[in-house]
Amino acid sequence: MSFRGIIPPVATPFSESGELDLPRLRWFIDRLITGGVHSVFVLGTNSEFYALDEAEKQAVIATAVEHVAGRVPVLAGTGAETTREAERLTRMAEREGVQGVSVITPYFIMPTQKELEDHYRRVAGATGLPLLLYSNPVTCGGLRIEAETAEKLAAVPNIVGIKDSSGDLTLVADLIRRVPPSFSVLQGRDTLIYSALDLGAVGAIPATGNIAPKLLVEIYEKFMAGDREGSRAAQARLHPLRLALNLCTPPGGVKAALALLGESIGPCRAPIAPLDPAKKPAMEKALREAGLTTVG
Repeated sequence: MSFRGIIPPVATPFSESGELDLPRLRWFIDRLITGGVHSVFVLGTNSEFYALDEAEKQAVIATAVEHVAGRVPVLAGTGAETTREAERLTRMAEREGVQGVSVITPYFIMPTQKELEDHYRRVAGATGLPLLLYSNPVTCGGLRIEAETAEKLAAVPNIVGIKDSSGDLTLVADLIRRVPPSFSVLQGRDTLIYSALDLGAVGAIPATGNIAPKLLVEIYEKFMAGDREGSRAAQARLHPLRLALNLCTPPGGVKAALALLGESIGPCRAPIAPLDPAKKPAMEKALREAGLTTVG
């Protein structure tokens, strides 16, 4: 299976007391699918995967697979600090019935590219599922998957693509140049989706897809239909909203925006705090500019 299109990293709903809210997760998944997304991705960085224990991760995956019921593919994040744990989480996700896994680079240690290559080969060997590499230097101490490493890993039969969140379009162009056409290069920076598609990327995994799925799908589908002007215009409407997510400690901005839209999925787990009331007008302005609300 190849992954393409708009694949939101699904924000995880919590109750006000900080417990998993699985009924709200079902509602939220329906909202995203109604918005036209092409797959859903649970337990990504935007999903606060780092704040969930293993039983909670399994509950989120099982709930998503059961509720989606084949309407779109379900992708699960199974990255971890050690290869051993990533293998275990990947096997668990496979048992629960996901269609693929995304594995972020280790986020505390700084392995070499050779160590990263060995890590991914071992995790891929632990499963029959399609595996997406996930490079996010901002959250991983500057560590990224270099194009040469991705090229080597693309030869592994079930390593099928990469989400690159480096924000480096030169790297994206080099990735696309090096990997085979069947290998999916997906953009992880919401502000660069149009640009990445223009270089040959096949989609995006955008945090703002939680807030404005229809707008994200518009960027992709208009581009694929040859309407470059319409795709660029949709990207421009998205830009202020993505920047506004920085009004909170990530991923708090996603949940703050949803609350302002009257579609709350609860708070983030501590220590991430709610939106500062003084910053509420700026978030409301970004939502208006994206065409999502007239409040404020």
